Amino acid sequence: MILTLSITLGILFILLGASVFINVRLGIIVLRIQDTVEETLDVLDERYESISKILEIPLYNDSPEIRKIHGDIQKCRDAVLVIAHRLVALDADRDIEVEGVIEREGDQE
Repeated sequence: MILTLSITLGILFILLGASVFINVRLGIIVLRIQDTVEETLDVLDERYESISKILEIPLYNDSPEIRKIHGDIQKCRDAVLVIAHRLVALDADRDIEVEGVIEREGDQE
């Protein structure tokens, strides 16, 4: 009886130790990912500000190519903002609306 209890207790302690080890490793991984996401969001914020400053400059040429490039830069700026909000969104089921831009899956022009 005591031998069976001792063996069972030993197995449970081994399993507990393995569980604690795995949980600590996963916790460290989650913290590293969180730090990486925060750094990425900082970079995205800097790029968003930089692109916004460029888009404030008025166009002096009415060529369609320049208008298209200007529109592409605006779409890139909006995409950066959507990506940043998607990274921090808690509710993944709702559409992300940012400054009048609604991001939808498969929305391409």
